Amino acid sequence: MRNWKYFVLRHESSLGYAVVVVSVLTWSLPWLTHAAFRAQGVWVIASATAALLLLKLGCRWQRERQLREAALPLFLKRKLRASYPHLSAKDCDLVERGLRQFFLACLRSNKQFVAMPSRVVDAMWHEFILHTRAYQDWCSLTLGWFLHHTPAQALGDEARSNDGLRRAWYWACKDEAIAPKTPTRLPLLFALDAKLKIENGFHYVTGFNHRQREGEAGSDGAGSYSGTDFSEASFSGDADHFGGAEASDAGGGDAGAGGGDGGGDGGGCGGGGD
Repeated sequence: MRNWKYFVLRHESSLGYAVVVVSVLTWSLPWLTHAAFRAQGVWVIASATAALLLLKLGCRWQRERQLREAALPLFLKRKLRASYPHLSAKDCDLVERGLRQFFLACLRSNKQFVAMPSRVVDAMWHEFILHTRAYQDWCSLTLGWFLHHTPAQALGDEARSNDGLRRAWYWACKDEAIAPKTPTRLPLLFALDAKLKIENGFHYVTGFNHRQREGEAGSDGAGSYSGTDFSEASFSGDADHFGGAEASDAGGGDAGAGGGDGGGDGGGCGGGGD
């Protein structure tokens, strides 16, 4: 996408600062102290403010569109199948969709830490990061900042990791029109590890409201966690507002446009945030 849209997305912050600087300089010009020109100065600032707002709204819409539609490198699926030979081409397509859903959660969390809840999606993400130039271009296009890989864990004792997982859960649910507090199925990002039978993956289910510790469930001994655990205060962190995600929801995450696989469980390793 080497055109003006890519330029605007990549330089959104700089363009925003430029608008602010022009507004300040215009208002501070000596001739604007004259009453006859003051109204014109107010008009310039109002126009600049409107332009800045439109820039941010337009970039946000375009970033979400690119997250869903922009092509990812084809080698990612090949590398993924090298790590997990039992996966089919269709399985790899699902993993790519899960990675897009994770990036969407990061975008909507406004640079707050978002944990990666799937080992298989994390494997694709890690392969992507190894190709630094392509990954950096992708981050500039879809997020506007470089997303570092930070390992995380399933719900546990660390509040920051729990909040990161809650944000991932909240926005993945919103992407598929699932109620985060009372899920009737799992969003794709949280379903993939169990669905694809990933060794040592973290499995999520919807049928109970307490966690099963390691060894209590799951054929691989990894344990299972419930989607309803994310809104329970028994885990540290912000449970009532899903790590702050619910409070920051501006309404843009309610459309179920992402599409996911309703069945299965999920889990994993992760990162995100600035």
